[in-house]
Amino acid sequence: MALRLGDAAPDFKQESTKGPIHFYDWAGSSWVVFFSHPADFTPVCTTELGMTSKLMGEFKKRDVKVLAVSVDPLSRHREWIEDINETQGTEVDFPILADKERKVAELYDMIHPQVLANATVRSVFIIDPEKKVRATITYPASTGRNFDEILRVVDSLQLTDRYRVATPVNWKPGEDVVILPNLQDEAEIRRSFPRGYKTVKPYLRMTPDPARK
Repeated sequence: MALRLGDAAPDFKQESTKGPIHFYDWAGSSWVVFFSHPADFTPVCTTELGMTSKLMGEFKKRDVKVLAVSVDPLSRHREWIEDINETQGTEVDFPILADKERKVAELYDMIHPQVLANATVRSVFIIDPEKKVRATITYPASTGRNFDEILRVVDSLQLTDRYRVATPVNWKPGEDVVILPNLQDEAEIRRSFPRGYKTVKPYLRMTPDPARK
Protein backbone atom coordinates (compact mmCIF):
# COMPACT_ATOMS: atom_id res chain seq x y z
CA MET A 1 0.00 0.00 0.00
CA ALA A 2 1.27 3.47 -0.88
CA LEU A 3 2.73 5.61 1.89
CA ARG A 4 0.80 8.77 2.65
CA LEU A 5 1.93 12.01 4.21
CA GLY A 6 2.12 11.63 7.97
CA ASP A 7 2.59 7.86 7.84
CA ALA A 8 5.48 6.31 9.72
CA ALA A 9 8.34 5.55 7.34
CA PRO A 10 8.84 1.76 7.38
CA ASP A 11 11.94 0.55 9.19
CA PHE A 12 14.24 -1.98 7.54
CA LYS A 13 17.66 -3.61 7.62
CA GLN A 14 19.58 -3.72 4.35
CA GLU A 15 23.09 -3.93 2.94
CA SER A 16 24.56 -0.77 1.47
CA THR A 17 27.78 0.59 0.03
CA LYS A 18 28.56 1.84 3.55
CA GLY A 19 27.82 -1.46 5.27
CA PRO A 20 24.60 -2.83 6.82
CA ILE A 21 21.97 -0.19 7.57
CA HIS A 22 19.22 -0.44 10.16
CA PHE A 23 17.22 2.50 8.91
CA TYR A 24 15.84 3.94 12.17
CA ASP A 25 19.21 3.63 13.91
CA TRP A 26 21.06 5.09 10.94
CA ALA A 27 18.65 8.04 10.61
CA GLY A 28 18.87 8.89 14.32
CA SER A 29 17.44 12.33 15.02
CA SER A 30 18.15 13.71 11.54
CA TRP A 31 15.92 14.43 8.60
CA VAL A 32 16.31 11.98 5.71
CA VAL A 33 16.00 12.31 1.95
CA PHE A 34 15.49 8.75 0.69
CA PHE A 35 15.37 8.30 -3.07
CA SER A 36 15.30 5.44 -5.56
CA HIS A 37 16.94 4.77 -8.91
CA PRO A 38 15.63 2.50 -11.67
CA ALA A 39 18.98 0.78 -12.21
CA ASP A 40 22.75 1.11 -11.96
CA PHE A 41 24.78 2.38 -14.90
CA THR A 42 21.91 4.48 -16.23
CA PRO A 43 22.70 7.98 -17.53
CA VAL A 44 20.10 10.05 -15.67
CA CYS A 45 20.78 8.32 -12.34
CA THR A 46 24.50 8.90 -12.80
CA THR A 47 23.93 12.65 -13.03
CA GLU A 48 21.54 12.61 -10.06
CA LEU A 49 23.89 10.78 -7.72
CA GLY A 50 26.71 13.05 -8.81
CA MET A 51 24.63 16.14 -8.03
CA THR A 52 23.59 14.69 -4.66
CA SER A 53 27.24 14.21 -3.79
CA LYS A 54 28.05 17.80 -4.75
CA LEU A 55 25.18 19.04 -2.56
CA MET A 56 26.17 17.13 0.57
CA GLY A 57 27.26 20.35 2.24
CA GLU A 58 23.78 21.80 1.70
CA PHE A 59 22.13 18.68 3.10
CA LYS A 60 24.39 18.69 6.15
CA LYS A 61 23.59 22.36 6.86
CA ARG A 62 19.96 21.29 7.15
CA ASP A 63 20.77 18.20 9.27
CA VAL A 64 19.61 15.94 6.43
CA LYS A 65 21.02 12.47 5.78
CA VAL A 66 20.83 11.15 2.22
CA LEU A 67 20.07 7.55 1.33
CA ALA A 68 19.71 6.06 -2.16
CA VAL A 69 18.42 2.67 -3.27
CA SER A 70 18.66 0.64 -6.46
CA VAL A 71 17.55 -2.91 -7.16
CA ASP A 72 21.02 -3.98 -8.29
CA PRO A 73 23.59 -5.88 -6.18
CA LEU A 74 26.31 -4.33 -4.07
CA SER A 75 29.12 -5.25 -6.46
CA ARG A 76 27.49 -3.27 -9.29
CA HIS A 77 26.88 -0.32 -6.98
CA ARG A 78 30.58 -0.12 -6.18
CA GLU A 79 31.55 -0.29 -9.85
CA TRP A 80 28.94 2.32 -10.69
CA ILE A 81 30.22 4.71 -8.02
CA GLU A 82 33.58 4.71 -9.78
CA ASP A 83 31.85 5.83 -12.97
CA ILE A 84 29.86 8.50 -11.12
CA ASN A 85 32.98 9.90 -9.50
CA GLU A 86 34.83 9.93 -12.82
CA THR A 87 32.11 11.43 -15.01
CA GLN A 88 30.58 13.87 -12.50
CA GLY A 89 33.79 15.11 -10.90
CA THR A 90 32.85 14.18 -7.34
CA GLU A 91 33.28 11.56 -4.60
CA VAL A 92 30.09 9.74 -3.65
CA ASP A 93 30.21 9.36 0.13
CA PHE A 94 26.63 8.50 1.08
CA PRO A 95 25.12 5.00 1.23
CA ILE A 96 23.33 3.30 -1.66
CA LEU A 97 21.18 0.36 -0.61
CA ALA A 98 21.60 -2.89 -2.53
CA ASP A 99 18.00 -4.03 -2.88
CA LYS A 100 18.36 -6.96 -5.28
CA GLU A 101 15.36 -8.75 -3.75
CA ARG A 102 13.30 -5.52 -3.98
CA LYS A 103 12.41 -5.76 -0.30
CA VAL A 104 12.81 -2.06 0.43
CA ALA A 105 11.40 -1.04 -2.94
CA GLU A 106 8.22 -2.99 -2.22
CA LEU A 107 8.06 -1.68 1.35
CA TYR A 108 8.06 1.90 0.04
CA ASP A 109 5.89 1.16 -3.03
CA MET A 110 8.65 2.14 -5.44
CA ILE A 111 7.71 -0.49 -8.03
CA HIS A 112 5.02 0.77 -10.42
CA PRO A 113 4.31 -2.21 -12.73
CA GLN A 114 2.51 -0.16 -15.38
CA VAL A 115 5.68 1.88 -15.88
CA LEU A 116 8.62 -0.30 -14.83
CA ALA A 117 7.79 -3.88 -13.94
CA ASN A 118 11.20 -4.85 -12.54
CA ALA A 119 12.75 -1.57 -11.39
CA THR A 120 11.92 1.41 -9.23
CA VAL A 121 10.49 4.69 -10.41
CA ARG A 122 12.24 7.88 -9.27
CA SER A 123 10.65 8.21 -5.84
CA VAL A 124 11.73 10.75 -3.21
CA PHE A 125 10.69 10.54 0.43
CA ILE A 126 11.45 13.36 2.84
CA ILE A 127 11.30 11.92 6.36
CA ASP A 128 11.45 13.95 9.57
CA PRO A 129 13.30 13.13 12.83
CA GLU A 130 10.13 11.45 14.17
CA LYS A 131 10.33 9.03 11.20
CA LYS A 132 7.19 10.49 9.62
CA VAL A 133 6.86 10.85 5.86
CA ARG A 134 6.54 14.60 5.29
CA ALA A 135 6.76 14.83 1.50
CA THR A 136 6.83 12.51 -1.49
CA ILE A 137 7.79 13.28 -5.08
CA THR A 138 7.65 10.74 -7.89
CA TYR A 139 9.23 11.22 -11.30
CA PRO A 140 9.14 8.98 -14.37
CA ALA A 141 12.31 7.09 -15.25
CA SER A 142 12.99 9.47 -18.12
CA THR A 143 13.00 12.65 -16.03
CA GLY A 144 15.87 13.64 -13.77
CA ARG A 145 14.98 15.13 -10.41
CA ASN A 146 15.35 18.79 -9.50
CA PHE A 147 17.48 18.79 -6.35
CA ASP A 148 17.02 22.54 -5.87
CA GLU A 149 13.33 21.74 -5.39
CA ILE A 150 14.08 18.94 -2.95
CA LEU A 151 16.19 21.31 -0.85
CA ARG A 152 13.46 23.96 -1.11
CA VAL A 153 10.86 21.53 0.23
CA VAL A 154 13.15 20.63 3.14
CA ASP A 155 13.61 24.35 3.89
CA SER A 156 9.85 24.89 3.83
CA LEU A 157 9.12 21.92 6.10
CA GLN A 158 11.74 22.94 8.63
CA LEU A 159 10.58 26.56 8.63
CA THR A 160 6.88 25.75 8.97
CA ASP A 161 7.63 23.33 11.80
CA ARG A 162 9.20 26.18 13.77
CA TYR A 163 6.76 29.00 12.99
CA ARG A 164 3.03 29.28 12.35
CA VAL A 165 3.48 30.02 8.67
CA ALA A 166 3.15 28.45 5.24
CA THR A 167 5.33 29.11 2.21
CA PRO A 168 3.73 30.55 -0.94
CA VAL A 169 4.23 29.64 -4.59
CA ASN A 170 7.86 29.47 -5.72
CA TRP A 171 9.03 30.51 -2.25
CA LYS A 172 12.74 30.51 -1.48
CA PRO A 173 14.41 31.02 1.91
CA GLY A 174 14.49 34.69 2.83
CA GLU A 175 11.31 35.57 0.95
CA ASP A 176 8.02 36.54 2.57
CA VAL A 177 5.80 33.79 3.98
CA VAL A 178 2.10 33.42 4.78
CA ILE A 179 0.72 33.64 8.33
CA LEU A 180 -1.53 30.64 8.99
CA PRO A 181 -5.23 31.59 8.74
CA ASN A 182 -6.05 29.99 12.12
CA LEU A 183 -3.81 32.49 13.89
CA GLN A 184 -6.24 35.32 14.61
CA ASP A 185 -5.24 36.85 17.96
CA GLU A 186 -3.68 40.22 17.12
CA ALA A 187 -1.44 40.34 20.19
CA GLU A 188 -0.12 36.86 19.46
CA ILE A 189 0.50 37.76 15.83
CA ARG A 190 2.53 40.80 16.85
CA ARG A 191 4.54 38.75 19.34
CA SER A 192 5.17 36.01 16.80
CA PHE A 193 6.03 38.33 13.92
CA PRO A 194 7.66 41.46 15.35
CA ARG A 195 8.77 42.61 11.89
CA GLY A 196 5.13 43.19 11.03
CA TYR A 197 2.89 41.86 8.30
CA LYS A 198 0.80 42.97 5.34
CA THR A 199 -2.86 42.03 4.96
CA VAL A 200 -3.58 41.37 1.29
CA LYS A 201 -6.90 39.72 2.13
CA PRO A 202 -8.17 38.66 5.57
CA TYR A 203 -7.03 35.10 4.77
CA LEU A 204 -3.79 36.18 3.04
CA ARG A 205 -1.32 37.89 5.35
CA MET A 206 2.32 38.15 4.35
CA THR A 207 5.25 38.54 6.74
CA PRO A 208 9.03 38.49 6.33
CA ASP A 209 10.70 35.09 6.67
CA PRO A 210 10.90 34.73 10.49
CA ALA A 211 14.06 32.64 10.23
CA ARG A 212 15.92 35.59 8.70
CA LYS A 213 16.49 38.24 11.34
